[in-house]
Amino acid sequence: MSSVTDTAPVPATRTAAGEPRKPRKPRGGFFLGLAAWIIGILFVLPVVWMVITSFHSETDAATNPPSLGAPLTLQGYREFFGASTGTSPWPPLANSMTASVLSTLLVLLLAIPAAYALSIRPVRKWTDVLFFFLSTKMLPIVAGLLPIYLFAQSVGLLDNIWLLIIFYTSMNLPIAVWMMRSFLAEVPVEMLEAAAVDGAGLTRTLRSVVLPVVAPGIAATSLICFIFSWNELLFARVLTATVAQTAPVFLTGFVTSQGLFLAKVCAAAVVVSLPVIIAGFAAQDKLVQGLSMGAVK
Repeated sequence: MSSVTDTAPVPATRTAAGEPRKPRKPRGGFFLGLAAWIIGILFVLPVVWMVITSFHSETDAATNPPSLGAPLTLQGYREFFGASTGTSPWPPLANSMTASVLSTLLVLLLAIPAAYALSIRPVRKWTDVLFFFLSTKMLPIVAGLLPIYLFAQSVGLLDNIWLLIIFYTSMNLPIAVWMMRSFLAEVPVEMLEAAAVDGAGLTRTLRSVVLPVVAPGIAATSLICFIFSWNELLFARVLTATVAQTAPVFLTGFVTSQGLFLAKVCAAAVVVSLPVIIAGFAAQDKLVQGLSMGAVK
């Protein structure tokens, strides 16, 4: 008479001898990590090169191949801040900061209620509304340059910072509505129902319930709108002269057809890029959370 012994199945986390298995590393992980490092270095290398060049003299910066061991100097920064030319970069930097910050605030004030109406309390044919917003970005910017210039000339808004604020607001509003709509769609309906049961109105619901949940999304949208406004050059070049001149327009004035200007342009580019870099580092955590929150469905 044969005896039957029951054996328990071996867990997948242990070997047949009962020892814990070593976790398997995903195949291709090393090569993916190596590719990520290479791509990251390729993106950072031009920025590092620009910073190093900004501390060289014009003669050393113009050598071919460039000399990395050349002596360092602040000549380019002195020329940018007007030590030799007599021009100051502070008014253009202030104009860029004013136009970027105020237009970003206006975009948020308009985009959040619009995105709320298109996601949490959707209006009729909300998809058509979204595609209408997107269609406004399909027109090339150059195609609208002449009509905007003629309109600004007729109403006396040429070389006026408020014209740039209005234009940057309208330029970034469609993108902000699309982004905020994807963020607001992630707000749990149960939270809104609980707020309605407690008697909270629309304004109280937006301020106390919705905004804290989508704060990372608001940070991501704000940063992207700020960067787009800060970097805009074409309309600022055409619609401004001296009073409302922005930092990118001021930077192009260092490029001349005669003489050496590479180190000076690199120094100017470093200074003009600092506000965007500082804003990106300050909102780095919120930016990553916001972009991931809007992407996960």
